[in-house]
Amino acid sequence: MHNPAITQVSIDNTIANRWSGRAYDAAKTVSHAQVVALLEAARWAPSCFGDQPWRFVVWNKASDPQAWQQAFDCMVPGNQAWVTDAPVLLLACADSLFGHNQKPNRWAQYDTGAAAENLCLQAGSMGLMAHQMGGFDANLAREKFNIPEQYSLMAMISVGYPADIATLTGDVLARETAARSRKPLSELFFDAGWGQGVKDAA
Repeated sequence: MHNPAITQVSIDNTIANRWSGRAYDAAKTVSHAQVVALLEAARWAPSCFGDQPWRFVVWNKASDPQAWQQAFDCMVPGNQAWVTDAPVLLLACADSLFGHNQKPNRWAQYDTGAAAENLCLQAGSMGLMAHQMGGFDANLAREKFNIPEQYSLMAMISVGYPADIATLTGDVLARETAARSRKPLSELFFDAGWGQGVKDAA
């Protein structure tokens, strides 16, 4: 499904076409080389002190279906309904401590989000679709995959090739076909002071 953002001014196509779809083609696998390209994009995200606090756990159904299933089992039923066709799952984690001095890193989650967005944009540029999800059991994932307490489990990400939305039904289909929308610029971005909304493009 091609569902580009409707923007006031032209923006880069990779950003405009980024789409958190739910219809995945179960017959198409994602190669290890493609996964590495996604991780390279994430690796080159900016971070405070260049600390790179993100850690990603990767599960590829093609190479390790048992591990993929364990990751799938950590997700809430609403996500499982459509994630079942996604060939790759990832878990983005943020290190709560700086690597160079072991002091608290309050920017770690911000930086990990930047890495995750890099990954999602890279996926889009490769003809893949990435969907970030908060609907998973973090405690279960931590236990299953031995993730240290030092790391905050931020989001699961599904990756794969898009499929025809006819593969979806019910509420999932309704969400997939709903019009894309965003709050107005003036509500999100302020000009020279809090609450003074940036004006729309002339």
